[in-house]
Amino acid sequence: MTSTPPGRWFNNRPLPRPGEDLEDQGLGFDVQTLIDRRQMLTAMGLGTLAFTLSACAPTAGTGSRGAAEIPEETAGPYPADGSNGPDVLERSGIVRSDIRSSFDGATGTAQGIEMQLQLRILDSAKDNAPMIGVAVYVWQCDRQGRYSMYSTGVQEENYLRGVQLSDQDGMVSFTSIFPACYAGRWPHIHFEIYPDEHSVTDAANAIATSQVALPQEACEQVYATVGYEPRSRTWPR
Repeated sequence: MTSTPPGRWFNNRPLPRPGEDLEDQGLGFDVQTLIDRRQMLTAMGLGTLAFTLSACAPTAGTGSRGAAEIPEETAGPYPADGSNGPDVLERSGIVRSDIRSSFDGATGTAQGIEMQLQLRILDSAKDNAPMIGVAVYVWQCDRQGRYSMYSTGVQEENYLRGVQLSDQDGMVSFTSIFPACYAGRWPHIHFEIYPDEHSVTDAANAIATSQVALPQEACEQVYATVGYEPRSRTWPR
């Protein structure tokens, strides 16, 4: 039996641009990936995400609520789920609700405006009944646009990463900081959903990979505050 060439295939499909990251494979590849994942999610009955987000700025507070089918998005180049090198999901202490500080021997803390993120995972095949006990892994950049475990200066940190198990209402809640807006991307938070706590240590077990796009009103208020000054220049673009 021949082995699959590393870095050139995805879900038994050859990458059209093998020398580039997964999110840079082109529209045709992205569309087929979206179709494949939606078919899988439909079969498994996982299809709806409700979220609440609030940011506590010195002068304003903002929030957003919504519910929609989970769209398929790439994990991007900084997941730290073991799929491309670093694996934070194997570390003791990753299951936590406050993700602002590093853990398991790392000591850094991400500075920025405190943000509460709540996600509710519902089962679209069962009249949107709460999905209990699924593991939700979230990760994001800091206010300088850096991803812990990857970016220069924070490679030894693991902050802004954490896992929570959904409760009886299908809810998970995280305390974080509002992330940066960096060139070419709308401000966002990544997440993966796993069937249970035992499956979260293997990225191949993820049943949904997506992103939360942050509300425009919240971004405009946060990026006008002290500490986020560089984002006030990036945000308009």
